[in-house]
Amino acid sequence: MLVTLIITKNLLNIRGITMGDYRKLWENLNMDLEKHDILCEALPEAFGSIYLTQENRPENMNYFNYALAEVHGARIQELNEAKEKGKKVVGTFCVFVPDEVILASGAIGVGLCSGSQFWIEDGEKVLPRNLCPLIKAFVGAKVSRTCPYFQSCDMIVGETTCDGKKKAYEIVEEYMPVHVMELPQMKREKNYEQWKDEIKLFINRMEELTGNEVTVENLKKAIDLCNRKRKALKRLYDLRKNTPSPISGLDALLVSQIAFLDDIERFIENTNKLCDELEKRVKSLKANGKKRIMVTGTPMAIPNWKLHSIVESLDAEIVVEETCTGTRYFEGEVSTEGDTIDDLLNNLADRYMNINCACFTPNEGRTEDIIRYAEEYNVDGVIYYNLSFCHTYAIEYKKIEKALKERNIPILNIETDYSEEDAGQIKTRVEAFLEMIGSGKELHTIS
Repeated sequence: MLVTLIITKNLLNIRGITMGDYRKLWENLNMDLEKHDILCEALPEAFGSIYLTQENRPENMNYFNYALAEVHGARIQELNEAKEKGKKVVGTFCVFVPDEVILASGAIGVGLCSGSQFWIEDGEKVLPRNLCPLIKAFVGAKVSRTCPYFQSCDMIVGETTCDGKKKAYEIVEEYMPVHVMELPQMKREKNYEQWKDEIKLFINRMEELTGNEVTVENLKKAIDLCNRKRKALKRLYDLRKNTPSPISGLDALLVSQIAFLDDIERFIENTNKLCDELEKRVKSLKANGKKRIMVTGTPMAIPNWKLHSIVESLDAEIVVEETCTGTRYFEGEVSTEGDTIDDLLNNLADRYMNINCACFTPNEGRTEDIIRYAEEYNVDGVIYYNLSFCHTYAIEYKKIEKALKERNIPILNIETDYSEEDAGQIKTRVEAFLEMIGSGKELHTIS
């Protein structure tokens, strides 16, 4: 049975919403329906057991339940209807790709499938096994024709944040148009100029794709829209600074994940409604004694809820994520000051080059961010989350560990993939970590 029907009718029970059958739509997108059905059967059970068993969830999380339920349904139908009206759909994988340019050209930007073990096997047909699961998953999603976002895209935009990605895009280009942005690996003045030039090239490519000119007016409107989205997410995260947090880490993660896929205006509206509810909750919440945990490291795309579900099944709550599906996505706004495209390009370059990704060297800014968040969110400990074979984040661990130890902030290093095989081991290690935090004993981190 289709994922949208299973989740909504059997699990979510959101009243007043009628779901459609999207099989014809998926067929028109040339999807492998038989294989896609396997994915559709697995997702509802996972979502139900992880999310819908939580107690006292905010009422306004129902929208995000719905958005997840319709992630391969109604949202894909919206994209299809937009394409029929002449709009282009552009897929992205990384927070360095400037959404503002996509929007200013009249196109729609969407995040792409890359968070499930389901796609690994197909990815390994064309990629080496000793590669990051995120890369294997996004390539597998395309070659298997089981991600309707991939199938809906007129072009995808990649970036050179790691060697694995930039070589994987060469494989994806055999299946569909790809534009790769060359991200500088340092933050010197000349590197800002290099990134500005890359954004210019991206504008040219989007104008070719859409037939629309990127004007100062359209770019300013797009910047404003993206800034409003960032403000909504920042508002949500600021509410998590309260003790206890008025929302679980799991629910906050889902909101962040939906942000990459949803209609932007609708997302802003529903995130602010959720925040309105949370502001009222804060007034009546009482201390629960749970350990406050920060997660830092690699991104968590839908349906990667593994670490959060393990941590929050114990006596802990995740209150902030220093990740690309967390603070790196929304921190820092783009200025709208300026009267020319060149002025706005400077503003875009400044904002995006201030994202502290592990691809940069040196990368002291990320260490500073983590220390600052530890104070702002009053965390009891940090979990350093690293996807297997992600060398840039794996190497940075030692520097982060040293900086946190100097400030007596406990840290636990977890390297994992998308499978559930190590879930029991991770739970045991997190339990021990929480016990050591509670005991006040000297902590010895284990890689």
